[in-house]
Amino acid sequence: MTKKNNTQKKSNWRRLDGVLLFDKPLELSSNTGLQKVRRLFGAEKAGHTGTLDPLATGLLPICFGEATKFSTALLDADKTYTALLRLGQTTTTGDAEGEIIAQLPVDFTQAMLDVALSQFRGEIQQLPPMYSALKHQGRPLYDYIREGITIERPLRNVVIHELVVNHWQGCEMEISVRCSKGTYVRTLAEDIGVALGCGAHLIGLRRTAIAHFKLLDAYTLDQLTDMSAETRDACLYPLTSLMPHMPRLNLSEVQIKRMAQGQRLGIDTGLPDGKIGLYGPEGFVGVGLQQGRRIAPERLLSNVAKLAATIDPIEVVEQ
Repeated sequence: MTKKNNTQKKSNWRRLDGVLLFDKPLELSSNTGLQKVRRLFGAEKAGHTGTLDPLATGLLPICFGEATKFSTALLDADKTYTALLRLGQTTTTGDAEGEIIAQLPVDFTQAMLDVALSQFRGEIQQLPPMYSALKHQGRPLYDYIREGITIERPLRNVVIHELVVNHWQGCEMEISVRCSKGTYVRTLAEDIGVALGCGAHLIGLRRTAIAHFKLLDAYTLDQLTDMSAETRDACLYPLTSLMPHMPRLNLSEVQIKRMAQGQRLGIDTGLPDGKIGLYGPEGFVGVGLQQGRRIAPERLLSNVAKLAATIDPIEVVEQ
């Protein structure tokens, strides 16, 4: 009976390739949101591209099937947030989940604010918070701090491309931030509070963009739930949407077979060195790495990679 039930459960999943822009709600973890969306679509394989804390909302791209292979570009991409700061208070965690440990009067001018914010534009250094999922000896930092242990952390370089104040009234300030991978907006809020001399912590965070993907194009869980299966599927972007600006190289069937066998091609493409999108007669087949006149396969679609087991070895002939 158990074996039959397991078989039936597996049959409910389907192979699905593509990218969904999901608007994660408040108090839902990124993984829980991923699993709920995956069940709605009945997808065999799914993954998200950049965790949002339960108290954060907004854009969470979810990759299905083959798209999970090419999601690194989003993990490394710039991200944009709208953040709400509570001025005059600092907490143990740097956000609203922590206990208030200090309170100071909020007393600064617009000119002082402009000077303070100017310190945080461009390349800056941040100290990762102890209440984070960064690993030390295989354990996340938040495990240590809950045991009363503080781990020494190295400063990390991040880039704040844009930092503007949307509005400021009394003890609340809303800012927009476009930043590089690895930036902690919670730490940025705390550091701005220090620079203003009043302290601050994060009370709201919404991710509005990752690279070229925008929150305006995302779907909520309620919207997806109310759709028909056909309408939901139509919400997916093709996996090539993960690499819109990657140079493109068209290959013949023979060249694709060589790539499937792990062979490098010798081609004068006229393209700059680096990653390039590989396309065959039927469309996208994977990503290659070009170095000079040599192109090596970096990551191929599963059906292309399987060609290696079904064809005879092909002699490498440079072109």
